[in-house]
Amino acid sequence: MPNPPFRKILVANRGEIALRVMRACREMGIATVAIYSEADRDARHVRFADEAFCVGKAASAQSYLRGEVVLDAARRAGAEAIHPGYGFLSENADFAQAVEDSGLVFVGPTAAAMRAMGDKVDARRTMIAAGVPVVPGTHEPLADEAEAARVAAGIGYPVMLKASAGGGGKGMRRVESEAEIGPALRGARSESRSSFGDDRVYMEKLVVRPRHVEVQVLSDTHGHHLHLFERDCSVQRRNQKVIEETPCPVLPEEVRAEMTRVATRAAGAIGYRGAGTVEFLYDARDQSFYFLEMNTRLQVEHPITEWVTGIDLVKAQLDVAAGRALPFGQEDVRRHGHAIECRIYAEDVEAGFVPSPGRIEAVTLPEGPWVRVDGAIRPGYAVPIHYDPMIAKLSAWGRDRDEAIARMRRALTEFDLVGIPTTIPFFLSVMDDPVFRSGVYATDFIPGRAARGADTAPEPPDEAFLAAALLAWRRERAVAPAAASAPTAAWPLAGRLRVLGRGR
Repeated sequence: MPNPPFRKILVANRGEIALRVMRACREMGIATVAIYSEADRDARHVRFADEAFCVGKAASAQSYLRGEVVLDAARRAGAEAIHPGYGFLSENADFAQAVEDSGLVFVGPTAAAMRAMGDKVDARRTMIAAGVPVVPGTHEPLADEAEAARVAAGIGYPVMLKASAGGGGKGMRRVESEAEIGPALRGARSESRSSFGDDRVYMEKLVVRPRHVEVQVLSDTHGHHLHLFERDCSVQRRNQKVIEETPCPVLPEEVRAEMTRVATRAAGAIGYRGAGTVEFLYDARDQSFYFLEMNTRLQVEHPITEWVTGIDLVKAQLDVAAGRALPFGQEDVRRHGHAIECRIYAEDVEAGFVPSPGRIEAVTLPEGPWVRVDGAIRPGYAVPIHYDPMIAKLSAWGRDRDEAIARMRRALTEFDLVGIPTTIPFFLSVMDDPVFRSGVYATDFIPGRAARGADTAPEPPDEAFLAAALLAWRRERAVAPAAASAPTAAWPLAGRLRVLGRGR
């Protein structure tokens, strides 16, 4: 490709997002450098990159989170820029600053913009100054239990305690009455301290049964702040998204126009650069919305925005990081159709969405028109215990919401994965859920569904487990023919079926 924005970049991440960035780079003519932990030595992103460096042991704190080691790998490789993906170091302002100070380019916002949004209390103050509506609550961290009780009485129960440095549902506690304040505050502080090394907690009025709606923004260094419409992220477990769709099926057009306008104002208020997401709580009862937070990075759910706008967000990130102006204006951004994403997790839904790492014995990915799989899994891949249990993302596009749901449902039936429990059967059942299909749901959808007694989808047919068992037996035989053929060494076939899928 003529005139690529960079000659070589290091991707400071793993799994599907590392592959996603590297694929964009390959199309743009940019060489890529991978990093990996000892647990990821044979991972797909390592094989895909032009070169790779080991950055430590399996635990992320001893590998992917070691900013100085990652930066050293970039220097040794001769990379010009570092793309952080999401998670790990992507919202670490100190790392972003260190990258810039070293003479390399951080593919993301400036450290100053990151700090402005990284602390939730500071972010609230900044948004209030910019005229962005925020949820009623404290503008400073809570000093003690007495202050928490006093503030809660003033704004009215229920309230939500949130970690000032938090995210991903960590350090959050719902409080229904004054009697719960003390234990909830202590629990939120403890979890915040262990997760972020910061025990500061603030309080917000709890918006009952809200929608979680976020706006994708894209900014360059030439003063352009655009939106790429909204995504609805209300299907959550443990305050973490599992299904996203765009557009939000219940957002009136006038509210959408105001929400996107406010989001671009928020980006401009902090001099933002690159791709980011401004998140809101939307109260459908009175059509009000409130600023929740800003994620200063690429989002997991960015594929559905790419589906409906046709804009490659990773390529846009790279161009903006190189100082180029966005080649289109707000009037050029059009939305077409509807898109849905399901995050495929290695989790046992029946046990309460608990992680289920282990070996994938067989996998067949969905195919066909308007279906996309972002993943890094393969037969024989051992899902490690050290990282987030998301193993793939499945997204589908349709001309309207009904077609997108039908296409997602079809794709889920084609997604055969044997060896570990996953969220695939659960998502298949959600596509048939009348509440989800109506579009009128809120962030309590999953707990409410459990209360209604909704069943999960049936497991894959016996034939799928039989095929996986035979595949595993053939693999073992290829490696050690004598051992695999010996009756005393081989598992009985029925035993294989239990271990590979039925025996949870």
